[in-house]
Amino acid sequence: MPFSFKNLEVPEVILVEPRVFGDERGFFMETYKMPDFVASGIKENFIQDNHSRSTKGVLRGLHYQNPPFAQGKLVRAIKGEIFDVAVDIRKGSPTYGKWVSATLSEENKNMLYVPEGFAHGFCVLSDIAEITYKATNVYSSQSEAGIIYNDADLNIGWPIKEPILSEKDKQWPTLKEAVGGRW
Repeated sequence: MPFSFKNLEVPEVILVEPRVFGDERGFFMETYKMPDFVASGIKENFIQDNHSRSTKGVLRGLHYQNPPFAQGKLVRAIKGEIFDVAVDIRKGSPTYGKWVSATLSEENKNMLYVPEGFAHGFCVLSDIAEITYKATNVYSSQSEAGIIYNDADLNIGWPIKEPILSEKDKQWPTLKEAVGGRW
């Protein structure tokens, strides 16, 4: 199998380590192979691909979409390095409000699977970072939601002190204020 799948402390969030074949010419790797992902428990039908570029210190998130447009994501850094975070926002879940993280980079080539029912965000550790991610649903502005990155109850260990945020990301509510009865 060209992938290694590792469940994180919140077991639904999975770190995917691809097998990389490299030599003096460069490298080759598979980034997605449905039968392998299904065998690992990731049975998602990815229907949209996204690509973003950010500079050092940028923090994007914590974002999610409400049902019926909730999205699962398979996130990968293709340039640079990011600190990637998933927060369980599923009410009634034994890991509700718990966050997990992984460092994704062009060097380690790892990916993070973030299922529906999780808020997602990342901050850029390198001068520039480009990420691509597959999503299980289309983007819907009416379903867009978020949680403030520095929610004291979540206490996320962001590795940057003064992040660069969009105006929208500065305005998100806390988890307690945001989720209500939606999940």
